[in-house]
Parts: sequence; C-alpha cells; structure tokens
Amino acid sequence: LVSVAREVYQAFLSQGITAVYDDSGSIGRRYARVDEIGVPYAITVDYQTLEDSTVTIRDRDTRQQVRVRVKDVINEVRKRLSLNP
Repeated sequence: LVSVAREVYQAFLSQGITAVYDDSGSIGRRYARVDEIGVPYAITVDYQTLEDSTVTIRDRDTRQQVRVRVKDVINEVRKRLSLNP
C-alpha cells in the first residue's frame, strides 16, 4: 500500500499539484487533519486499490466519496479543481 500511495503522491507533485502524504493514525484522524488544514480532496489508497487499481476521492465539503482508477485520479482532481489544461 505504501508504495502505491507514494507513487500517487509523487504523480500529483510531478504535475505541479500540491499534495500532502499522511500515513499515520486511523483514516478518520487523517481525514480530520486534512479537513483542518483545508485540503479540498483526500485521496485514499487501500486494500481495494491493490485488487482493482482504484482509489477513493473524498470531498472535504460534501464528504462524498467516489472510487476512480489510479490512472484517472489526477485528471479527476484537476476537473474538480477546474485545473484542466
């Protein structure tokens, strides 16, 4: 999981998108921390990621969660942030 999470994190950075990597504590505490600092979308890599190459995108404001393919996550976040080139 850590290697996939770090790959996703590095992919965001390589595209010039600010990202925070956090693997400490429970998922609820991680969400609380990123909500507190104002991160609009949290990307979660979990065991399902290893099975089907999808990650969860969680919206800070609505708390809605959707699964998207790892290969599509950057474009999906860009779209949600209106950062499409």
